[in-house]
Amino acid sequence: MRRRHSLLLIAPAVLALASCGGGGGGSTGAATSTGAATSAAAAPAAGAQNTVDISNFKFVPATITVKQGTGITVTNKDTTTHTATADSGGAFDTGDLDPGASKTVTLSKPGRFAYHCTIHPFMHGVIVVQ
Repeated sequence: MRRRHSLLLIAPAVLALASCGGGGGGSTGAATSTGAATSAAAAPAAGAQNTVDISNFKFVPATITVKQGTGITVTNKDTTTHTATADSGGAFDTGDLDPGASKTVTLSKPGRFAYHCTIHPFMHGVIVVQ
């Protein structure tokens, strides 16, 4: 529980950075993550087609296809904490996403990346990178 309370304390600072253009990430590995605990409003406008929502204990859409190097914003629209974690290879992991939180992951290698919620392992999705 301590970790979740810490996120709640830093979330306003992260939101302030996001709205000022601060924060960021890199593209040094197979995936990068940016925007820990940011709101959906901080997602890029063009990201509408590159978003995955978590709602009713499902990833929506269940399968998404993006171009290599494109950010995918995962937004938790559910009432409980979830994750979006690659099934294998450590390609990406959003970490805990509390209700209302978002995180963007960028996959720099083409392939099919199956993922799940580590808290609710019955939840599954796929990101196809071309």
